[in-house]
Amino acid sequence: MDSYEVKDGAITCKPGKGGDLLTKDEFENGIIRVEFKLPKAGNNGIALRTPLGGHSASDGLELQVIDSDGYNEKQAAAGKKGLEPYQYHGSLYHCVGAKHGFLRPVGEWNFQEIEVQGQRIKVTLNGTKILDVDINSIDRSQIKNPPKGLDRTKGFIGFAGHSDPVVFRSFKVKKM
Repeated sequence: MDSYEVKDGAITCKPGKGGDLLTKDEFENGIIRVEFKLPKAGNNGIALRTPLGGHSASDGLELQVIDSDGYNEKQAAAGKKGLEPYQYHGSLYHCVGAKHGFLRPVGEWNFQEIEVQGQRIKVTLNGTKILDVDINSIDRSQIKNPPKGLDRTKGFIGFAGHSDPVVFRSFKVKKM
Protein backbone atom coordinates (compact mmCIF):
# COMPACT_ATOMS: atom_id res chain seq x y z
CA MET A 1 0.00 0.00 0.00
CA ASP A 2 2.88 2.40 0.70
CA SER A 3 3.98 2.21 -2.94
CA TYR A 4 0.69 3.52 -4.35
CA GLU A 5 -1.45 6.59 -3.85
CA VAL A 6 -4.83 7.85 -5.01
CA LYS A 7 -4.72 11.05 -7.07
CA ASP A 8 -7.74 12.55 -8.82
CA GLY A 9 -9.68 9.28 -8.37
CA ALA A 10 -6.96 7.11 -9.91
CA ILE A 11 -4.36 4.81 -8.37
CA THR A 12 -0.77 5.80 -9.12
CA CYS A 13 2.41 3.88 -8.42
CA LYS A 14 4.68 6.30 -6.56
CA PRO A 15 7.91 7.16 -8.40
CA GLY A 16 10.77 5.02 -7.12
CA LYS A 17 8.36 2.59 -5.45
CA GLY A 18 6.93 -0.69 -6.65
CA GLY A 19 5.69 -4.12 -5.71
CA ASP A 20 2.33 -5.81 -5.95
CA LEU A 21 -0.97 -4.26 -4.87
CA LEU A 22 -3.41 -7.17 -4.84
CA THR A 23 -7.13 -7.73 -4.27
CA LYS A 24 -8.49 -9.07 -0.98
CA ASP A 25 -10.21 -11.97 -2.79
CA GLU A 26 -8.83 -14.70 -5.02
CA PHE A 27 -10.09 -15.04 -8.57
CA GLU A 28 -10.17 -17.96 -10.98
CA ASN A 29 -11.98 -17.04 -14.19
CA GLY A 30 -13.15 -13.58 -15.12
CA ILE A 31 -12.87 -10.40 -17.10
CA ILE A 32 -10.78 -7.45 -15.95
CA ARG A 33 -11.39 -4.04 -17.47
CA VAL A 34 -8.95 -1.28 -16.68
CA GLU A 35 -7.91 2.12 -17.96
CA PHE A 36 -4.30 3.19 -17.60
CA LYS A 37 -2.01 6.04 -18.54
CA LEU A 38 1.73 5.60 -19.05
CA PRO A 39 4.56 8.08 -18.60
CA LYS A 40 7.42 7.98 -21.10
CA ALA A 41 9.16 4.56 -20.73
CA GLY A 42 6.78 3.74 -17.87
CA ASN A 43 6.61 0.14 -16.65
CA ASN A 44 4.08 -1.72 -14.50
CA GLY A 45 2.00 -4.86 -14.83
CA ILE A 46 -1.27 -6.60 -14.12
CA ALA A 47 -0.82 -9.43 -11.63
CA LEU A 48 -2.86 -12.59 -12.24
CA ARG A 49 -3.11 -15.78 -10.17
CA THR A 50 -0.59 -14.46 -7.67
CA PRO A 51 -0.49 -16.28 -4.32
CA LEU A 52 -0.74 -14.31 -1.09
CA GLY A 53 2.78 -13.22 -0.18
CA GLY A 54 4.08 -14.23 -3.61
CA HIS A 55 5.61 -12.17 -6.41
CA SER A 56 3.46 -11.69 -9.51
CA ALA A 57 6.12 -12.32 -12.17
CA SER A 58 7.59 -15.46 -10.59
CA ASP A 59 4.91 -16.99 -8.34
CA GLY A 60 1.86 -15.87 -10.32
CA LEU A 61 1.49 -14.40 -13.79
CA GLU A 62 2.15 -10.86 -14.95
CA LEU A 63 0.79 -9.10 -18.01
CA GLN A 64 3.07 -6.26 -19.07
CA VAL A 65 1.87 -2.65 -18.85
CA ILE A 66 4.73 -0.72 -20.42
CA ASP A 67 5.51 2.07 -22.87
CA SER A 68 7.42 -0.40 -25.04
CA ASP A 69 8.73 2.12 -27.56
CA GLY A 70 9.74 4.65 -24.92
CA TYR A 71 11.45 1.97 -22.87
CA ASN A 72 13.41 0.77 -25.91
CA GLU A 73 14.45 4.36 -26.70
CA LYS A 74 15.64 4.81 -23.10
CA GLN A 75 17.64 1.57 -23.25
CA ALA A 76 19.19 2.45 -26.63
CA ALA A 77 20.23 5.90 -25.36
CA ALA A 78 21.99 4.17 -22.46
CA GLY A 79 23.68 1.68 -24.82
CA LYS A 80 21.61 -1.19 -23.43
CA LYS A 81 19.58 -3.97 -25.03
CA GLY A 82 15.89 -3.40 -25.70
CA LEU A 83 12.90 -5.49 -24.73
CA GLU A 84 12.54 -9.18 -25.49
CA PRO A 85 9.33 -10.13 -27.37
CA TYR A 86 7.72 -11.39 -24.13
CA GLN A 87 8.33 -8.00 -22.46
CA TYR A 88 6.27 -5.76 -24.76
CA HIS A 89 2.99 -4.29 -23.58
CA GLY A 90 0.25 -6.88 -23.09
CA SER A 91 2.65 -9.82 -23.12
CA LEU A 92 2.49 -12.71 -20.67
CA TYR A 93 5.81 -11.91 -18.99
CA HIS A 94 8.56 -14.51 -19.46
CA CYS A 95 6.25 -16.54 -21.74
CA VAL A 96 4.47 -15.11 -24.79
CA GLY A 97 4.72 -11.82 -26.65
CA ALA A 98 1.70 -9.71 -27.54
CA LYS A 99 1.08 -7.84 -30.79
CA HIS A 100 2.87 -4.51 -30.72
CA GLY A 101 1.79 -1.03 -31.79
CA PHE A 102 -1.66 -0.49 -30.27
CA LEU A 103 -0.88 1.77 -27.30
CA ARG A 104 -2.10 5.34 -27.45
CA PRO A 105 0.50 8.12 -27.15
CA VAL A 106 2.18 8.58 -23.77
CA GLY A 107 -0.04 10.52 -21.37
CA GLU A 108 -3.32 9.39 -22.98
CA TRP A 109 -5.73 6.90 -21.40
CA ASN A 110 -5.70 3.35 -22.75
CA PHE A 111 -8.50 0.81 -22.27
CA GLN A 112 -7.61 -2.83 -21.74
CA GLU A 113 -9.73 -5.93 -21.24
CA ILE A 114 -8.24 -9.16 -19.94
CA GLU A 115 -10.27 -12.35 -20.14
CA VAL A 116 -9.12 -15.35 -18.14
CA GLN A 117 -11.05 -18.55 -18.81
CA GLY A 118 -9.34 -21.71 -17.58
CA GLN A 119 -5.91 -21.78 -19.18
CA ARG A 120 -6.79 -19.26 -21.92
CA ILE A 121 -5.85 -15.60 -21.52
CA LYS A 122 -6.99 -12.94 -23.99
CA VAL A 123 -5.90 -9.31 -23.90
CA THR A 124 -7.68 -6.60 -25.90
CA LEU A 125 -6.07 -3.16 -25.96
CA ASN A 126 -8.02 -0.14 -27.25
CA GLY A 127 -10.31 -2.46 -29.24
CA THR A 128 -7.60 -4.71 -30.76
CA LYS A 129 -6.89 -8.24 -29.55
CA ILE A 130 -3.15 -8.29 -28.86
CA LEU A 131 -2.82 -11.60 -27.01
CA ASP A 132 -4.72 -14.88 -27.14
CA VAL A 133 -2.83 -17.72 -25.49
CA ASP A 134 -3.66 -21.16 -24.13
CA ILE A 135 -1.21 -21.71 -21.29
CA ASN A 136 -1.28 -25.45 -21.94
CA SER A 137 0.18 -24.85 -25.43
CA ILE A 138 3.27 -23.01 -24.15
CA ASP A 139 6.56 -24.88 -24.66
CA ARG A 140 8.06 -24.43 -21.21
CA SER A 141 11.42 -25.76 -22.35
CA GLN A 142 11.81 -22.46 -24.26
CA ILE A 143 11.25 -20.31 -21.16
CA LYS A 144 14.32 -19.41 -19.12
CA ASN A 145 12.35 -18.80 -15.89
CA PRO A 146 8.81 -20.23 -16.20
CA PRO A 147 6.52 -18.55 -13.68
CA LYS A 148 4.83 -20.82 -11.14
CA GLY A 149 1.55 -19.17 -12.09
CA LEU A 150 1.46 -21.32 -15.24
CA ASP A 151 0.33 -24.16 -12.96
CA ARG A 152 -2.05 -22.11 -10.82
CA THR A 153 -5.77 -21.93 -11.60
CA LYS A 154 -6.60 -19.11 -9.20
CA GLY A 155 -4.99 -16.39 -7.15
CA PHE A 156 -5.03 -12.70 -6.40
CA ILE A 157 -5.06 -9.99 -9.07
CA GLY A 158 -3.86 -6.41 -9.07
CA PHE A 159 -0.96 -4.17 -10.00
CA ALA A 160 2.72 -5.09 -10.26
CA GLY A 161 4.61 -1.80 -9.86
CA HIS A 162 8.10 -1.18 -11.22
CA SER A 163 9.02 2.25 -9.79
CA ASP A 164 7.27 4.32 -12.47
CA PRO A 165 4.21 6.57 -11.97
CA VAL A 166 1.80 4.53 -14.07
CA VAL A 167 -1.81 5.58 -13.41
CA PHE A 168 -4.81 3.23 -13.26
CA ARG A 169 -8.51 4.03 -13.08
CA SER A 170 -11.76 2.15 -13.44
CA PHE A 171 -10.36 -1.27 -12.45
CA LYS A 172 -13.34 -3.62 -12.73
CA VAL A 173 -13.49 -7.38 -12.33
CA LYS A 174 -16.33 -9.68 -13.32
CA LYS A 175 -16.13 -13.27 -12.10
CA MET A 176 -17.20 -15.91 -14.60
